[in-house]
Amino acid sequence: MEIRNQTETRAQLNIYGDIVSDEWGKWSEDDTCPTDISEFLKNLDGVSEIELHINSGGGSVFAGIAIYNMLKRSKATVTTYIDGIAASIASVIACAGDRVIIPKNGTFMIHKPTTGYFLESLNADELRKDADTLDHCQRSIVQTYMERVKDGVTEQEINDLVNEETWMNGSEAAEYFDFEVEEDVNAAACASDFFGIYKNTPESVKKQEDSSVSAEKIADMVIERLESRKRTVEQKKMEDVKKEILEDLDMYGI
Repeated sequence: MEIRNQTETRAQLNIYGDIVSDEWGKWSEDDTCPTDISEFLKNLDGVSEIELHINSGGGSVFAGIAIYNMLKRSKATVTTYIDGIAASIASVIACAGDRVIIPKNGTFMIHKPTTGYFLESLNADELRKDADTLDHCQRSIVQTYMERVKDGVTEQEINDLVNEETWMNGSEAAEYFDFEVEEDVNAAACASDFFGIYKNTPESVKKQEDSSVSAEKIADMVIERLESRKRTVEQKKMEDVKKEILEDLDMYGI
């Protein structure tokens, strides 16, 4: 995520990476979590306009919904610019804009929310609970899209597009949604961990991905993340011990 304060009354927010739940989930400095947006909005004294630029392949459903809600609650007028791709939950965030502008060659993708499991085994009851949660998320997402649709577009139409995982260019998206279409733009390629997961990802989008990521590189990233967490836990323990010592000293008037 990148923040640019252009003037005293206008700020620019760039979401150019994946949407993640928290700082732990960031694999790239471009990734965005709800805390980032919360901090951004806290520092907008006097700002009445936000330019939201999006080039994201999506990410965490719950994090994206939280970001959408925070932007909608903002008193500033939000104008969304889809610079390249707004896919999955990034397409929901894009709808937070009072205006949504997409180039003809931009990409807008909507699909069913999904969940993934890493080194975790779930039983039937747990899987059914997750399925119910995902159904609830889909209903919420479809309602969000419905706030942006053109007159005559039905909820069933949008739900069908979601079920099919629909990729649209700017002109096609504007057939369903109240988006403003501008001429083609040259946008930077969008890299995302999620393009390989979606079932209908266009080949042109897949080619943007760096396919040379090896298992060894992934293992190195996981180890680095685990070591970082370990250091944080150890630091927290030391702080707790220090706090206890200070409390004891205070008790004895030292």
